[in-house]
Amino acid sequence: MRTEQLARARAAGATATGAAAVAHPNIALIKYWGKSDERLFLPRTDSLSMTLDIFPTTTRVRLAPDADQDTVVFNGEQATGEAARRITAFLELVRERAGRAERAVVDTENTVPTGAGLASSASGFAALAVAATAVYGLDDDPRSLSRLARRGSGSASRSIFGDFAVWHAGTDDLTSYAEPVDAAAGLDPALVVAVVNAGPKEVSSRAAMRRTVDTSPLFEPWAVSSKDDLVDMRAALIRGDLDAIGEIAERNALGMHATMLAARPAVRYMSPASLTVIDSVLQLRRDGVAAYVTMDAGPNVKVLCPRADADRVATAVRAAAPDVAVHIARPGPGARLLTEDDR
Repeated sequence: MRTEQLARARAAGATATGAAAVAHPNIALIKYWGKSDERLFLPRTDSLSMTLDIFPTTTRVRLAPDADQDTVVFNGEQATGEAARRITAFLELVRERAGRAERAVVDTENTVPTGAGLASSASGFAALAVAATAVYGLDDDPRSLSRLARRGSGSASRSIFGDFAVWHAGTDDLTSYAEPVDAAAGLDPALVVAVVNAGPKEVSSRAAMRRTVDTSPLFEPWAVSSKDDLVDMRAALIRGDLDAIGEIAERNALGMHATMLAARPAVRYMSPASLTVIDSVLQLRRDGVAAYVTMDAGPNVKVLCPRADADRVATAVRAAAPDVAVHIARPGPGARLLTEDDR
């Protein structure tokens, strides 16, 4: 580890053998759906997201020089299967880039439901990228961190940054990364998160993406229109036009779900409870509230609205779907190392 980088890491609470980091999930307003390169996690289109201030993931990485394999602990229990494999593969990438061989112990505490379409992998791999970079002595500039996090989970590239971020699809490893997006100073949005089902999805995002790209006749038209949506979204953010931001986000998300329904066989994440929440949002709009729906690969619904209206939106969603857990999020921070005081 370079001297100046070691000094920065230690100042932030890392040591030469261990570090802890925290990251938050992000919700894409312009969606990432479909890969052009599955090994490098290169997306078919650019995407744009808002990082949340809720559901943080905290990840601790400690070197274990005498161990012959990595150990992964997830929410207090040793991880096995695909979850452990993905983290170990990510650590192998970090070690290869750092020219190091030591195994590690990874201890992750996740407060967002895993595999439910609530961006748990985004916060998880963003936190892991920051902590592992500090421990193994890799370059820690934001673009490098974003590129690294992408190799664990594509959307993790955006959780390196707070507030709004755009992920450039790129054409290779060097050109596919996220960076912050400018937004009007007066923009004050909230995202009301309706957790319709916190359980894992029957069809993983990876499998659903592959099926959609390979078989849906609607995918290519959606991908083309998504490019226009991104241009419109960036302009709306700069203007601080929350109505336009919501309208663009809603059409982009519902278009993505349409591509999945047209896949063969169809992938359907929306449930009856999802539609009930969506209908409540449509009624709010008819009542004059600027509320707009977005959904990722899962049944859970997110509602973009002005911060001043967030409580009203949450109340309406709870009234329409009493069994649905509702949370209010605002733009949140980027991933960072934890200090001893934080811990």
